[in-house]
Amino acid sequence: MLRPALLAVAMLTVLGGLAACQRKAPTPAPAPPPTPAASTGETADQFIARVNQEVRQHYPELNSAQWLSNTDINSDSELIAAKANERWLAHLAVWLAEAKRFEGQPMAPQTARALKLLTLWTAMPAPQDPKQREELTQIASRMEGMYGAGRVCNSEGRHKTCRDIGQLGDVLAKNRDYDAQLQAWTGWHSISIPMRKDYTRFVTLVNIGARQLGYADTGELWRAGYDMPPPELAKQSDRLWNQVKPLYEQLHCYARGKLDAQYGKDKGELPGGLLPAHLLGNLWQQDWSNLWDLLAPYPAAVNLDISGTLQQRAQAELLYAQVRKQDDTIGTAAARAFNIERAAQLASAKLMTRDAESFYVSLGFPKLPGSYWQKSQFIRPLDRDVMCHASAWDMNMQGDLRTKMCITPSEEDYTTIYHELGHLYYDMAYNPLPPLFQNGAQDGFHEAIGDTIVLAMTPHYLASVGLLQEAPQNSQSQINAQMRMALSKVAFLPFGLMIDRWRWGVFDGSIKPADYNKAWWALKAQYQGVAPVTARGEDYFDAGAKYHVPANTPYTRYFLANILQFQFYKALCDASGYKGRLSECSFYGSKAAGDKYWAMLRKGNSQPWQQTLQELTGSDHMDAAPLLEYFAPLHTWLKQQNAGLQCGWITGSTPNPDRN
Repeated sequence: MLRPALLAVAMLTVLGGLAACQRKAPTPAPAPPPTPAASTGETADQFIARVNQEVRQHYPELNSAQWLSNTDINSDSELIAAKANERWLAHLAVWLAEAKRFEGQPMAPQTARALKLLTLWTAMPAPQDPKQREELTQIASRMEGMYGAGRVCNSEGRHKTCRDIGQLGDVLAKNRDYDAQLQAWTGWHSISIPMRKDYTRFVTLVNIGARQLGYADTGELWRAGYDMPPPELAKQSDRLWNQVKPLYEQLHCYARGKLDAQYGKDKGELPGGLLPAHLLGNLWQQDWSNLWDLLAPYPAAVNLDISGTLQQRAQAELLYAQVRKQDDTIGTAAARAFNIERAAQLASAKLMTRDAESFYVSLGFPKLPGSYWQKSQFIRPLDRDVMCHASAWDMNMQGDLRTKMCITPSEEDYTTIYHELGHLYYDMAYNPLPPLFQNGAQDGFHEAIGDTIVLAMTPHYLASVGLLQEAPQNSQSQINAQMRMALSKVAFLPFGLMIDRWRWGVFDGSIKPADYNKAWWALKAQYQGVAPVTARGEDYFDAGAKYHVPANTPYTRYFLANILQFQFYKALCDASGYKGRLSECSFYGSKAAGDKYWAMLRKGNSQPWQQTLQELTGSDHMDAAPLLEYFAPLHTWLKQQNAGLQCGWITGSTPNPDRN
């Protein structure tokens, strides 16, 4: 789930990708001087005003090129996006060079903040040298293209069959055959092998760009965007991880026992108590929700899976479409049936999106603009390759908002829609601000907005909108509800931390190219307690099998978002007047909660995030206490289930200090 259309992250999803077979695109010509020379005597205030104006002028072209490259993957769209990207980086290079004139000069605090944010606009700092900048954009395009066009193919006699990421992910989600899951997992991780050389060069180039901006490396530039000294981010994220680690370890211990019961101890776990990477229902082990059939605490309690209801609604849309088209005599019967089915799929996807919109509107937020419904990608097109990875787009800072998904009638996609609309409502709220302040208070905020709404999608809420037949009324159903949320939120926490710990090491040189895969799996073992069951030597590049690595998207934001969303949620529950167990609160329909939320959203990045957090929650620091309060009943239950077991895990010869 990604939001590429923010200024601060507009370069993160650089270029949508290529089809598997292509000719080399022509080399782009050097970009012309992108901005006029600064006028003599221009003040810092005047400079910032000019940059804001030029951003509004150039931003739509960049996003349109990226949109095309994500929604029609081919060599033409890659070239268009590459050239737009190169022009944007050239503009940014000029602005950054001009900004140096104001270093050390007295100026208004807001101007100083804007100048600081200017250096943090891109996670892909480009070298000043035009040839190196061109090389960087080409590598970025090529890597993301490899990911977007990734397929795993097998020849069976004269027939060649290929599976994409969705099909391979479905095997892990739905197939409990040990070998079939392993084959799907290793297959997907083979698509990133060709990226390794490109990524090594990519690191060299972005580090050149970061040093030219005054940072030691790209990792330090990323950590500088949090209104605190860069080293402080690691300390704060360690503090938060130590708060939630005991809860994760109990969930890990419970899952290991269930995997042992399903597959036998010789396959359900690895030496040291590590979990096999291919058995967790997800290609990256970041979300264990697909293991519900194995991990449900009380299978006989109220069924909380809404996927079945969503599929029934989709079937109803199909029947309705058939009735509407019963007099259509154009084309063959097969063609009519096909068109009817496609129309029903689109109608179902839009209905799911309307549900999400209605939650935000119930808080007093505006409806999405009409253009959203015409321009968004709701389902996978049939005539071209697209990037199905969910994302939200603010195309022009003036209301052209879109989402890009390939929606299916499933609980996972349903909650993803609520998440993505959170990005768009943040955009809508801060669009009146100058472009330099049109961003989240910090990147964790942007990812937390929609997830806060997801927390409020309680079983009672889902029952009220007809997606559950009844809301749970007993303790067993409540534990089930908490477990469903924990398999998504708690299981994700160490994964959200380890990806950037790996990249920080790659960027600062402490992780050498010869050790990329070794370090990747060492960190996954350390934080997640997972490991591959087969050797993954340096001929692999398993980090590249996760979209955010070839797309160069910083990932600590997602870890922070999983902490912040519970702080936001508690504050909005309090604002709504709710009294009771935190995990059962839904502020759906509360204008008081909506007013408080909108007041925070409209601040954007115009002030330090600590101040914005203080205004919403009453605290100026990130704290996992609300998360722990939310999951307190489940934590107690897990400790009871794990009583007498040896929880924790051992990585290599070094025991986990919390193993007991």
